[in-house]
Amino acid sequence: MCWIYISPHLDDAILSAGGLIYDQARDGERVEIWTLVCGFPPGAELTPFAQLLHFQWGFTSAEETVRSRRAEDERAASIVGAKAVHFDFPDCIYRRGADGEPLYPMDVFVPPHPAEADLPAQMTAILKERIQPDDVLVCPLGIGGHADHLLVRQAVEGLNRPLWYYADVPYVLNHPEALKPFTRLMTAERREISSGGLGAWAEGIASYASQISTLFESPIKMKEAMQDYGEKGLFLWKVE
Repeated sequence: MCWIYISPHLDDAILSAGGLIYDQARDGERVEIWTLVCGFPPGAELTPFAQLLHFQWGFTSAEETVRSRRAEDERAASIVGAKAVHFDFPDCIYRRGADGEPLYPMDVFVPPHPAEADLPAQMTAILKERIQPDDVLVCPLGIGGHADHLLVRQAVEGLNRPLWYYADVPYVLNHPEALKPFTRLMTAERREISSGGLGAWAEGIASYASQISTLFESPIKMKEAMQDYGEKGLFLWKVE
């Protein structure tokens, strides 16, 4: 049996549950982090929006971005004791429609584009090829409304099997009131995080050096936020 944390991007699972992942691995559980939306995009011209994000992250190309962020994820996963597994769906900032027009030219916190109605089913099919009957899946709730998070949740729910859900960090930190609508029909289970887990959690997040300024402004603010969040314990949710 393996705990599998489904991560939309190369940071989401450890951002949201890194301390719990560490404690599970320390206790002898097999833990893997499957990141779906981290593929190398085709060689189409980048949108100004994608170029701006690359600049903020310190990269000059999509190829460098994906390669470097995968390396960050490998380091972070090793810190919390998990195995990183990377899939090949490109980030929404790179995806285009059949007409070649970008699907997300200006924003990612939008509903999934209608042209991608079949994308969750494609993801579901790929997941089915690898998941074993005894595996335990943990899925993002989709708090924050990022298109990729919503698509990945649809894909995981398409497996039609029992699921646990985690709250998407940092979005739940910025808008804690958004949690209740997502979980009102679910049962919560609190998991206490060890002091070692809290430390590994922050250290794992710090491995995503390209993302810290975007997500938390600074490493110091990240550590303060995660210490405060993690000391209260981590909740997982499930549908009864």
